[in-house]
Amino acid sequence: MCGLVGVVASNNAGVCLYDALTVLQHRGQDAAGIMTSDNGKLNLRKDNGLVKDVFHNRHMRRLTGQMGIGHVRYPTAGGSSPALAQPFYVNSPYGLALAHNGNLTNAVELSRDLFKQDLRHINTDSDSEVLLNIFAHELQQRGKIEPEARDIFAAVAGVHNRCRGGFAAIVMLAGYGIVGMRDRNGIRPLVFGSRKGGEKGMEYMIASESVALDSQGFTIERDVAPGEAVFVDVNGKLHTKICTEQGVKTPCIFEHVYFARPDSFMDSISVYKARLRMGEKLGNKIKKLRPDNDIDVVIPIPDTSRTSALELANRLGLKFREGFVKNRYIGRTFIMPGQSQRRKSVKQKLNAIDLEFRGKNVLLVDDSIVRGTTCKQIIQMARDAGANKVYFASAAPAIRYPNVYGIDMPAASELIAAGKTEKEIEEMIGADWLIYQELDDLIASASEGNPEIKQFECSIFNGEYITGDVDDLYLKRLENLRSDAAKKSKKKQSDKKGKNLMADRHNDA
Repeated sequence: MCGLVGVVASNNAGVCLYDALTVLQHRGQDAAGIMTSDNGKLNLRKDNGLVKDVFHNRHMRRLTGQMGIGHVRYPTAGGSSPALAQPFYVNSPYGLALAHNGNLTNAVELSRDLFKQDLRHINTDSDSEVLLNIFAHELQQRGKIEPEARDIFAAVAGVHNRCRGGFAAIVMLAGYGIVGMRDRNGIRPLVFGSRKGGEKGMEYMIASESVALDSQGFTIERDVAPGEAVFVDVNGKLHTKICTEQGVKTPCIFEHVYFARPDSFMDSISVYKARLRMGEKLGNKIKKLRPDNDIDVVIPIPDTSRTSALELANRLGLKFREGFVKNRYIGRTFIMPGQSQRRKSVKQKLNAIDLEFRGKNVLLVDDSIVRGTTCKQIIQMARDAGANKVYFASAAPAIRYPNVYGIDMPAASELIAAGKTEKEIEEMIGADWLIYQELDDLIASASEGNPEIKQFECSIFNGEYITGDVDDLYLKRLENLRSDAAKKSKKKQSDKKGKNLMADRHNDA
């Protein structure tokens, strides 16, 4: 899961992009990048790290121009290195840069076709580079010295004809404009908005979440529709077109559970209100199963579960207390690469307030349970702080299946709920009682915000993959490529190559 933003403005696009990326930081903490276009000249800065660490004053002084795109990266495909930071760039045709969120399910086949048929070289194992080269090839086929909106829309149509999966992307054409595109099922989010300003009259921004637009004073126009392309030319004129036969609109429901900021709207659904409804429905389930429960206090696991936990406590008529203090300088543990790093970060991230636990029966509420590492350690923290009994509630159903559309859950073997009963999971995490949200209730929590959306992408809960191209063989190949074990092996190989290279240089010297 990554964060995207693109802007066409009168000036200072780089500053606008930097500020927008800071409010999208929750979507990716591995790397950040900005590329701007100043009258056709491209300026780039990208590196591993947080936005505030990647961009210094000397970098911002160089990021001049009237338009640009930005990206914060959370690695799913590929590893973690500065070479994989985005935006990616190709110089033909025109000079193209891309920021991408999601995952192409046919990236391996596309890489082969790009080399054998399109005569294009792919330099990384990132499907984002594949997507950029597909778009570049389709646009080059138009053979125009100066591309028009219809040429760009034709190239986007070519992308949809060839690419499968869940993706949102923003592409900048040097000197011409920016284009945002969304997969035909609308799995990954994308929204655009406008504001008055400067010589162009109107300025436009395209981003992963509405909060990025809000922070920069843009008025939300609407979400990009599934299969739609939104092109803003360098003069600030807006062009839109549906570029492929649309599938059933199926946005990712995990955005509402975990990824998105609560102050965002996604597909016209308030993330905050969706999470309130999750807490309400989970509270109703607890009342039904244990009307005479002995819970003394409800404690959220900061931060994403706080909204649901508050409404759950209200529903049960229980005290709501903040029992954990969060270290604000530690990133989100779920999106950290590698299980060992996640395990280490939990203890650095949270500390229990003993007086909220000692001698009490506590109900801990989290947004979800993925690998089980975090909740197991937190339950132990509660016991160490003197809790009498520790109950655990998840605002999402049990996650039993891999994700193939851009969330770092590539292997069922790494998911604690895969192939296990709730009682078995309860024992593994050390809870006195474990309760999960019902899937129908989770779907209702989101859909009540926009009844026009009839279904959501829920594959991690039910194993149903909307694109229809995912089978057991694909999932096995994905696990071999992207599991924590595979990433660890790649890192060892990379470190070994680095040591050999340093040794060779030393010998040459």
